[in-house]
Amino acid sequence: MDIFSPENLEAARVSTGAALAMVGAFFSAIGTVGVVRFPDFYTRMHAASVTDTLGSSLVLIGLMLIGGWSLVTFKLLSIWVFLLVTGPTASNAAANGALKAGLEPFLGKWTGQKVTVRGEAALTTQDEKA
Repeated sequence: MDIFSPENLEAARVSTGAALAMVGAFFSAIGTVGVVRFPDFYTRMHAASVTDTLGSSLVLIGLMLIGGWSLVTFKLLSIWVFLLVTGPTASNAAANGALKAGLEPFLGKWTGQKVTVRGEAALTTQDEKA
Protein backbone atom coordinates (compact mmCIF):
# COMPACT_ATOMS: atom_id res chain seq x y z
CA MET A 1 0.00 0.00 0.00
CA ASP A 2 1.47 3.32 -1.08
CA ILE A 3 1.25 6.18 1.43
CA PHE A 4 0.99 8.71 -1.42
CA SER A 5 -1.83 6.95 -3.22
CA PRO A 6 -4.61 9.16 -4.63
CA GLU A 7 -7.08 7.87 -2.06
CA ASN A 8 -4.79 8.77 0.84
CA LEU A 9 -4.02 12.22 -0.57
CA GLU A 10 -7.72 12.85 -1.09
CA ALA A 11 -8.48 11.85 2.50
CA ALA A 12 -5.66 14.07 3.80
CA ARG A 13 -6.92 17.03 1.75
CA VAL A 14 -10.50 16.68 2.97
CA SER A 15 -9.42 16.08 6.58
CA THR A 16 -7.14 19.14 6.54
CA GLY A 17 -9.93 21.24 5.06
CA ALA A 18 -12.39 20.09 7.69
CA ALA A 19 -9.87 20.82 10.47
CA LEU A 20 -9.23 24.33 9.13
CA ALA A 21 -12.96 25.01 8.90
CA MET A 22 -13.45 23.85 12.49
CA VAL A 23 -10.57 25.99 13.77
CA GLY A 24 -12.03 28.97 11.90
CA ALA A 25 -15.42 28.39 13.51
CA PHE A 26 -13.69 28.21 16.91
CA PHE A 27 -11.97 31.57 16.33
CA SER A 28 -15.28 33.12 15.32
CA ALA A 29 -16.85 31.83 18.53
CA ILE A 30 -13.96 33.25 20.57
CA GLY A 31 -14.55 36.60 18.87
CA THR A 32 -18.15 36.52 20.05
CA VAL A 33 -16.98 36.03 23.63
CA GLY A 34 -14.60 38.98 23.19
CA VAL A 35 -17.39 41.22 21.97
CA VAL A 36 -19.45 40.41 25.05
CA ARG A 37 -16.54 40.59 27.51
CA PHE A 38 -14.57 43.70 26.55
CA PRO A 39 -15.43 47.01 28.22
CA ASP A 40 -15.81 49.57 25.43
CA PHE A 41 -16.65 49.99 21.77
CA TYR A 42 -13.08 50.11 20.50
CA THR A 43 -11.87 46.91 22.15
CA ARG A 44 -15.06 45.16 21.09
CA MET A 45 -14.55 46.37 17.54
CA HIS A 46 -10.97 45.10 17.60
CA ALA A 47 -12.01 41.67 18.89
CA ALA A 48 -14.76 41.39 16.29
CA SER A 49 -12.67 42.49 13.32
CA VAL A 50 -9.58 40.41 14.05
CA THR A 51 -11.40 37.19 14.84
CA ASP A 52 -13.87 37.73 12.01
CA THR A 53 -11.06 38.08 9.48
CA LEU A 54 -9.09 35.13 10.87
CA GLY A 55 -12.10 32.89 11.40
CA SER A 56 -13.67 33.50 8.01
CA SER A 57 -10.28 33.10 6.31
CA LEU A 58 -9.70 29.72 7.91
CA VAL A 59 -13.23 28.54 7.13
CA LEU A 60 -12.97 29.61 3.50
CA ILE A 61 -9.51 28.07 3.04
CA GLY A 62 -10.83 24.85 4.57
CA LEU A 63 -13.79 24.87 2.20
CA MET A 64 -11.46 25.49 -0.73
CA LEU A 65 -9.45 22.43 0.26
CA ILE A 66 -12.60 20.34 0.58
CA GLY A 67 -13.94 21.58 -2.77
CA GLY A 68 -10.82 20.76 -4.76
CA TRP A 69 -9.93 22.54 -8.00
CA SER A 70 -13.26 23.70 -9.40
CA LEU A 71 -15.40 26.74 -10.04
CA VAL A 72 -16.49 26.60 -6.39
CA THR A 73 -12.89 27.14 -5.30
CA PHE A 74 -12.60 30.22 -7.48
CA LYS A 75 -15.84 31.61 -6.03
CA LEU A 76 -14.63 30.94 -2.49
CA LEU A 77 -11.32 32.62 -3.30
CA SER A 78 -13.21 35.68 -4.59
CA ILE A 79 -15.28 35.82 -1.40
CA TRP A 80 -12.11 35.50 0.68
CA VAL A 81 -10.38 38.39 -1.11
CA PHE A 82 -13.54 40.50 -0.73
CA LEU A 83 -13.67 39.78 3.02
CA LEU A 84 -9.97 40.52 3.45
CA VAL A 85 -10.47 43.95 1.89
CA THR A 86 -13.84 44.97 3.33
CA GLY A 87 -13.66 43.60 6.90
CA PRO A 88 -10.74 45.67 8.21
CA THR A 89 -11.85 48.68 6.14
CA ALA A 90 -15.35 48.62 7.62
CA SER A 91 -14.13 48.27 11.21
CA ASN A 92 -11.63 51.09 10.69
CA ALA A 93 -14.39 53.31 9.28
CA ALA A 94 -16.71 52.50 12.19
CA ALA A 95 -14.00 53.20 14.78
CA ASN A 96 -13.01 56.43 13.05
CA GLY A 97 -16.65 57.53 12.89
CA ALA A 98 -17.14 56.78 16.57
CA LEU A 99 -14.02 58.76 17.48
CA LYS A 100 -15.13 61.74 15.39
CA ALA A 101 -18.59 61.54 16.96
CA GLY A 102 -17.00 61.98 20.38
CA LEU A 103 -16.97 58.44 21.74
CA GLU A 104 -13.80 58.27 23.78
CA PRO A 105 -11.86 55.07 24.35
CA PHE A 106 -11.75 53.59 27.82
CA LEU A 107 -8.38 54.31 29.38
CA GLY A 108 -7.08 52.77 32.55
CA LYS A 109 -7.63 49.53 34.39
CA TRP A 110 -11.02 47.98 33.94
CA THR A 111 -12.52 46.81 37.22
CA GLY A 112 -15.55 45.15 35.67
CA GLN A 113 -17.98 47.69 37.06
CA LYS A 114 -20.42 49.26 34.66
CA VAL A 115 -20.68 53.04 34.78
CA THR A 116 -23.98 54.55 33.74
CA VAL A 117 -24.15 58.22 32.81
CA ARG A 118 -27.58 59.69 32.16
CA GLY A 119 -28.85 63.02 30.95
CA GLU A 120 -26.67 65.85 29.68
CA ALA A 121 -23.49 64.35 31.19
CA ALA A 122 -23.64 61.55 28.64
CA LEU A 123 -23.35 64.04 25.78
CA THR A 124 -20.22 65.83 27.02
CA THR A 125 -16.72 64.80 26.07
CA GLN A 126 -13.81 64.31 28.44
CA ASP A 127 -12.34 67.73 27.55
CA GLU A 128 -15.61 69.48 28.41
CA LYS A 129 -15.80 67.74 31.80
CA ALA A 130 -12.36 68.99 32.89
